[in-house]
Amino acid sequence: MNYEILGSFLVASMLLTIMPGPDIIYVLVQSMTNGKKYGIATSLGLVSGIIIHTSLVAFGVSALIKQSENIYFAIKLFGALYLLYLAYLTFKSDEELVLNEKADRKSLLKLFKQGFIMNVLNPKVSIFFLAFFPGFLYSSSQSTVVQFYVLGGLFMLQALVIFSLVSLLSGNFAFYLKTHPTFNSKIKWFKIIVFAGIAVFILFSS
Repeated sequence: MNYEILGSFLVASMLLTIMPGPDIIYVLVQSMTNGKKYGIATSLGLVSGIIIHTSLVAFGVSALIKQSENIYFAIKLFGALYLLYLAYLTFKSDEELVLNEKADRKSLLKLFKQGFIMNVLNPKVSIFFLAFFPGFLYSSSQSTVVQFYVLGGLFMLQALVIFSLVSLLSGNFAFYLKTHPTFNSKIKWFKIIVFAGIAVFILFSS
């Protein structure tokens, strides 16, 4: 077992999770309008959906990897190119991060279900995991299915911790976004660097 690869995966996952996007903004809005525990309920729902995407990728990609080393390399190459494509899209994008503080009040269970459904029904998550996970397989002896579930579990754990912190510190985050108008341009380049950096790591990892 290569703990350095697992460590690299955890760092990369955390960098990806803290990028402002629909999920983390949704958690932030629910926390601000309904309360911190509602944000955490939303976080639990979003994170639970990762199990479905991990399963799809684990069983699908593991079967392909077993066939040949060339297929494994092709999957890693796809992953690196896809992440570079995301970096390019981010570079070309003019989108701004807008915090809409209006949200309907829902029960904790309803927010959990909504977070779960939002994640499961987003096909981009499965595509992203397909691009991201194979480059971080950490063992030549352990089953690839098990390795994918370990990676999925680590991704879920760090995402839950970060989303929960966003919920608990929602007021601070909202104040920062409102008082730092240049945040959008900074986060844009942060995203580009993270996507490109992970792509290079995946492409050249052994």
